[in-house]
Amino acid sequence: MPPALVLRDLSKSFGGARALDGVSLTVAGGEVHGLLGENGSGKSTLIKILAGYHSPDAGELEVYGQPVKLPLRPGQFRSLGMDFVHQDLGLIPSLSVIENLNVGELASTSRLHISWTRERQKAEQTFARYGLRLDPRARVADLTPVERALLAIVRAVEGMRTSVAGAEGRGLLVLDEPTVFLPRTGIDQLFTLVREIAASSASVLFVSHDLDEVREITDRITVLRDGHVVGTVVTSETNEAELVRMIIGRQLETLVPETHELSERGVEIAIDGLTGGTLQNVSLELQKGEVLGLTGLVGSGFEELPYFLFGAWRPERGKLRLHGSEHELVGLTPVKALAAGIALVPADRQTDGVIGSLPVYDNILLRSLGNFFKTGLLRRRQMLGHARRLMSEFDVRPGDPRMVYASLSGGNQQKALLAKWLNRRPQLLLLHEPTQGVDVGARQQIFSLVRDAAATGTSVICASSDYEQLAAICDRVLIFARGRLVEQLVGDDVTKERIAERCYNSVVLSDEMSLAG
Repeated sequence: MPPALVLRDLSKSFGGARALDGVSLTVAGGEVHGLLGENGSGKSTLIKILAGYHSPDAGELEVYGQPVKLPLRPGQFRSLGMDFVHQDLGLIPSLSVIENLNVGELASTSRLHISWTRERQKAEQTFARYGLRLDPRARVADLTPVERALLAIVRAVEGMRTSVAGAEGRGLLVLDEPTVFLPRTGIDQLFTLVREIAASSASVLFVSHDLDEVREITDRITVLRDGHVVGTVVTSETNEAELVRMIIGRQLETLVPETHELSERGVEIAIDGLTGGTLQNVSLELQKGEVLGLTGLVGSGFEELPYFLFGAWRPERGKLRLHGSEHELVGLTPVKALAAGIALVPADRQTDGVIGSLPVYDNILLRSLGNFFKTGLLRRRQMLGHARRLMSEFDVRPGDPRMVYASLSGGNQQKALLAKWLNRRPQLLLLHEPTQGVDVGARQQIFSLVRDAAATGTSVICASSDYEQLAAICDRVLIFARGRLVEQLVGDDVTKERIAERCYNSVVLSDEMSLAG
């Protein structure tokens, strides 16, 4: 079988910036091929060229041995046997599973009548082939993140297989950061599906920032840096340290902050009897400048706590004591939380954390606009200067505060969001999956920013399913199961392996606590 995809000397510039410079890439038939690189390395540009969104300046493309003229027309990739699943999944939440699964076909059909009974039966048969149990009549808005991701992937695979190439047992599925919002169980389901696709002789181009995932699922890996191919390696013959060096061009060990031994500074923050959502009667304490990790298996409730403490969600009951002031969590709102010195960096920054269509400086200084008013006028020049200094301090690239926030790479978006809140020197910083969708270099910078904030007296609560991240930045880690706090890890126990072990044993711990009364 000829290679599923061959790219030769692909180049693309935007203005004076070279996004891709002579990139060559080969994806073999039946192969899962990883594509790695920092934000801004050229991965997204390459994928958008394959999707027909961008026109390359130069380059050649072959699909299963046949030359294909560039640029591709929008949608032409489907006739070539390619399909894509992007990070945002491309689903319509207000429509049903059936409608999303068949949106292309239903939109172009010339039928005067659609038999929804027949469509439901076809959808059930499709899901059964993949071992999935999804209700075709359910609204996508009511699905879990895992179910949405799997629906998007099944839709793409079905589209790929109905093409001419797919009918011949070929095809290429491009997965662009498909695991960003998935728990480990959902990733396992996704990887099972990916392996089935590769076993059927189709190929998968797997784009991710997560080195562990890429090493687990791929056969080979190509690394991009600054628009160039650094190299292509056999996954089983390459360790993580070598991949990191290829991605960022240097060794990373010296950038990893060491967790400090927590000295007794007195309890500054206390949560008492928090009950709401999944959480049941949760009480905990923090010292000034402590970084406290929260984790557990999916559905254990740990990820809900930051939103209750910020007033974004309303619990049934619970109290928060913050530096001598007591707050009833039932009556807490985001406005009151901000006034009390609490800041939240949510997992979905695009939806819940920023206004993506506004410039970077408006987003960074949104909570500080009062400082830039004089005689009723907003002093934009001073805002730009202050934002530029913050962007330099937090290494947000490029350093132009007038750029639209959504145009920044994922890592730089997150650093800008941290700049927004750390500029206000909060007493309590709430983080939910702070390095989600962030490249390995920016990840280490974010670790350092969090530790630096703690060193200046900010207390931090970090809710995350990334055990390596928790081990890198946290002084203590609390394990949750079935809405309850079941175990605490401190000192030498705060390691990736130990956290993982206790999370998977957490249900047993929860049962033991229930039996003990």
